[in-house]
Amino acid sequence: MDFSVSANHGHVPVMRDRMAELIAPAVESTGDGAVIVDATLGAGGHCEHFLSTFHAACVIGVDRDPAALAAASERMAPYGGRFAAVNARFDDLKEAISRGEGPVFDAARDHGIAAALFDLGVSSMQLDQEERGFAYRVDAPLDMRMDPTGGMTAAEVLNTYSHGELARILKTYGDERFAGKIASLVVKERQQEPFERSARLVDLIYRAIPAAARRTGGHPAKRTFQALRIEVNGELDALERVIPVITGLLGPGGRVVFMSYQSLEDKIVKSALSKLTTSTTPAGLPMDLPGTAAEFRFITHGAERASEAEIEQNSRAAPVRVRGVEKLRAVP
Repeated sequence: MDFSVSANHGHVPVMRDRMAELIAPAVESTGDGAVIVDATLGAGGHCEHFLSTFHAACVIGVDRDPAALAAASERMAPYGGRFAAVNARFDDLKEAISRGEGPVFDAARDHGIAAALFDLGVSSMQLDQEERGFAYRVDAPLDMRMDPTGGMTAAEVLNTYSHGELARILKTYGDERFAGKIASLVVKERQQEPFERSARLVDLIYRAIPAAARRTGGHPAKRTFQALRIEVNGELDALERVIPVITGLLGPGGRVVFMSYQSLEDKIVKSALSKLTTSTTPAGLPMDLPGTAAEFRFITHGAERASEAEIEQNSRAAPVRVRGVEKLRAVP
């Protein structure tokens, strides 16, 4: 497995400049020692851009994949003590900061987080490592774990889940119209031989989905692979848990930005942020009642999208939806 420092340096992160622009007011107003959290470090592209753009800021980079974290840490070596690495799921961020050692963690505990970025879903580094099993276009072991050191693999899901459980995750997490048919074929074929590699699953999906349906909506296996990845890594549960965690860690004026690549992620983010930015005072009253005023405001208008020019250069930017909020300095 190639996790070399140079392996992903040619890749420009999605909406890199816009992400820096969105968090800039919070970072610059905090001043020297402002702490940025890159909660989905991956290859480190956003992180390196933040360190090179905000010269007085520090970054805590979080990733559950130890190999990816080691490679990104090597990439950040020129920035010295301005970068601190955390090997954890992002929903364990509060505990990681509380036990972290060094000036970056001290600043985060003493003054709060100035800004945070969540670039959700599978990272470019993981997609590019064919043996991880995330990609449906190459034959590889059905793993799909973002942290390969533990937890259930995609193969184990396919080989052990009931028909109903498989159909549920394919429908819920992949919006797969033929979830029941795919699940039926999986259950039937695993009785002959357990699933181990992706090519066999892709072949099964082609047989389960009618030819007319295969001609639209992209690669027929895309939805199933997405659903399995989300299930294996508990992505949506982690996202729901982390939003109150990160918004609680932000200091006054702090900003958090979420980049979602599929509708379920964006729905969770939109719902949670809408609640944070909405007063709970009953309608019709002239002012907010004590304890009911919104503590955050949106810094994006709806869901921001990548430009056509960026999508032409980087197809991975096509589905992204960006939403962000700012913690108000004083709640009325």
